[in-house]
Amino acid sequence: MAVVSQGRRGVGNLILGAPGDTPDLSMPLPPVVAYGVLETTRDRYTVTVRECVANQIDVEIVSSRQEEIPDHYEEKRRWTYSIWKPGLPSPDTGTPVREVGIDRHHTLAISVAERRIWIHDGTNGMVHLLPITNFYNALMLHQRIRDPKIALASSLLFEHLDRTTDGDLRAAFRGYNIMRQRVSVAPAASEERPHGWRAAVRRLFGRTSHHGHTEDNHRSRA
Repeated sequence: MAVVSQGRRGVGNLILGAPGDTPDLSMPLPPVVAYGVLETTRDRYTVTVRECVANQIDVEIVSSRQEEIPDHYEEKRRWTYSIWKPGLPSPDTGTPVREVGIDRHHTLAISVAERRIWIHDGTNGMVHLLPITNFYNALMLHQRIRDPKIALASSLLFEHLDRTTDGDLRAAFRGYNIMRQRVSVAPAASEERPHGWRAAVRRLFGRTSHHGHTEDNHRSRA
């Protein structure tokens, strides 16, 4: 790929694509697929990479001081959420994270210290950062909380994380993932059970089968 344009965010925001491509800057920003930080003796530079859309990738490289990235610097440390796996501490602070298994292949991680949420996809090793507000909205919908003082205060997710069960966090992610799918998760146990007219048909045939076996037993005894 080549840099085909500057992104809508200005200096440091680049659009990568095939040489000669014309990017559509009116499209909504795609979800983040990678985020990392390069720490140097001069500054701290963040790198954000978004999902590939129409064979183009939005990349943002930003100085914490809003300065131009220098050509030369002394590197101290670099890290990225992309290397995280279940059981590991946060790549940023090295502190433990709250882990919630969604299914056998996907793990939700929440870092209180950094106030970040991400999902690890064990099928391909990808780590997807999740927007806090959207995830919190899904949690409020699941818990049926409508009080604006709570429902609109997404910071409470981290402040009251110890009061939130794994089941609630799991249901919140599943709700969020239905609206904005990031990974393909296995159906929850409750989703696998038949319901509605399918459940009624199964119950009907179950009773019919049961009665049929009972009548056969009576005949054999006669």
